[in-house]
Amino acid sequence: MSIFAIIIACLFSSNIILSNFLGICPFLGISKKPSNAIGMGLALTFVVTMSAIICFALEKYILVPLGLDFLQLVIFILVIAAFVQFVEFFMKKYLVSLYKALGIYLPLITTNCVVLFVAQKVAAYTELNGVITFEYTFINMLVYAIFTSLGYMLVITLFSFIRVRIDSNKETPEAFKGNSIALITTSLMALAFAAFMGLSL
Repeated sequence: MSIFAIIIACLFSSNIILSNFLGICPFLGISKKPSNAIGMGLALTFVVTMSAIICFALEKYILVPLGLDFLQLVIFILVIAAFVQFVEFFMKKYLVSLYKALGIYLPLITTNCVVLFVAQKVAAYTELNGVITFEYTFINMLVYAIFTSLGYMLVITLFSFIRVRIDSNKETPEAFKGNSIALITTSLMALAFAAFMGLSL
């Protein structure tokens, strides 16, 4: 895929939330306030991008050549956890209010399936007649990691503004309040973003 196609797919047509429904827990938990959604998006962008770079390098230059690919999952999780700890310490020291607002969802970035999904996807390879070919070049991998996480931040931020309006609307039926109306709204957003499908082809 061209870089333009990757960008459009990651942001719109194949958005990680709206097409794969990954990372729904923080998406629903943090999206009640726009500032928290942006903070989570920025934290996730840093973790996804840095862990993708390290995991791609480890897979290509260490794990596969040494035949240690069976350790991929363990090593990738350790790399992700290290970056999450860095972000947590940074926010705890310099962004105290945001750190408190994100609460348990910040350390849970370690188990956020978006981060591990991207790390494993960019490290994917095929082997044919003993020749190993990685599906992503370094540039394509970097673009995919950055814009997948930015796509996550875009959707969670847009949704947080919508959710503020929904939560303040007293006419919402009792049965639809909370996560019910949130998931219905998410599905409508997925339909809207599907309009960009043709741009990524």
